[in-house]
Order: sequence, then structure tokens, then C-alpha cells
Amino acid sequence: MKLSEYVDRLDEELDTAAYADVDASANGLQVGPDDAEIERVAFAVDAAAATIEAAADADVLVVHHGLSWGGIERVTGRVHDRIAALVENDLALYVSHLPLDGHQELGNAAGVAEEVGLSDRDPFGEMGPVTIGTIGEAAEPRSAAAIRETLDGFEGQPAGEASPTRVLDFGPDEIERVAVVTGSGVDWLDEAVAAGADALITGEGKQQVYHDAREAGVTVFLAGHYATETFGVRALESLTADWGVETTYLSHPTGL
Repeated sequence: MKLSEYVDRLDEELDTAAYADVDASANGLQVGPDDAEIERVAFAVDAAAATIEAAADADVLVVHHGLSWGGIERVTGRVHDRIAALVENDLALYVSHLPLDGHQELGNAAGVAEEVGLSDRDPFGEMGPVTIGTIGEAAEPRSAAAIRETLDGFEGQPAGEASPTRVLDFGPDEIERVAVVTGSGVDWLDEAVAAGADALITGEGKQQVYHDAREAGVTVFLAGHYATETFGVRALESLTADWGVETTYLSHPTGL
């Protein structure tokens, strides 16, 4: 398959163009020649030295967090080293940030919602004209402890911790309606409250969310930025395999 064809397929599936005006990430093909032929695609959450090195035998590395955030002014330091490694290994880089957060079937939030058992889901997490999360109903009311146990099982959670998921348990004893914005999503707490959510699941928190959640009577789960954002690239891996291309997934948890 031509790299250009592969990129076009991903861009169409993820509706990449719809996020162009709201996402700081330069989504789509960030490094690579359009006319290259591809046979093997690697997938990872982050474009970093470790994942680029591990993907050296592939033709394309597909990631959630890329190298260009609002443009690249200078190719020096770590940026130079990462781009140099991509070029030296003839490795293209494809990035999908917010499009892969908000996709209602392939996205990170959709993957978290599926694991937690949410149904009747709707787009959630407004960001201009697009959304970056999902909201849905639990099949049956669940306690905060039960949801935390599910989140603790996500790939990338730090080993050896009794419960790596932080819980601000200010919501009802029985949680039914849950909003999900992966990564750094506590800024959507007020939207979750307005939507009638009992809880918000995200990756990492900010100081103020403690007081906001307490005063709103909503439970907040902080399950880790990395751990909540493996689902999108894994879904793209499955989709790519369905297109007849060899794939590999590179797990490189950060513990954060």
C-alpha cells in the first residue's frame, strides 16, 4: 500500500480535518514521503526516542502524541534527534491527537467507556465545533470502588501499587451516568455536571478539581494519562490489520 493511501484512509476514518482549527497537534502525516510503499506499521502512544527506536523495522509509526505542536521553529536538541532517527530508519510518522480522543468508535474515550461498560453513549467534551470524549450509562449502578478496580487493570498502570487510580469520591454511592475525557480532561468537569453525570473519568488532575468535584457532588477518577490513551492506537492497529497490513504494538508506559 502507498503511504499516501494509508494516510488518506486514516484521515477520512478519523475526520482529521474537522479538528484542524482546535488542535495544537499537527495531525496526519508529520514525517515521511507520500510516495513510499508500506508493509508494516507500528503503533505507540508517544513519539519518543524509545518508541522510534523500537519501530525501526516498520515503515510507519502511528502515535497519539507526535512531534509538532503548533509548528516546529527549530530542529535542534531532542526534536532533532527524534526526526533524525525517523529519517535514518526510513520511518514515517503519522499522528492523531484530538481526532483519536473524540472518535466514538475508535477513540480513547470510547475504549475506556467500553471497558467500564457504558452504553447509550453520546459525544461529550466540547472543544469548539468538535468533541473529544463520550458520556454514557452504566449497565447497572456501580460503586466507585468497582469502577476503580476496572481502571486499575488498564495497560500502563504502575505495577506494585495497591490502587494506581486516584479517586475523588464525592459523588453518589451508586454511579450510573459517567463522562469520559482521557488524558488531561478535568477542565470538562462543569460540562459533566451539566450533563447529569455522577462521575468523570480522565487521566490526570489539577489542584482545583478537588474542590470543584467536592462542591458539585461528582466523583472524579484519575486513571493515568498514558493508561487512558492506549485504546485509540490499539483500535487503529486492528483497523490497519483489517486492511491487510502487518502491524505491531509498542507498549512504553510512563506511569503518569
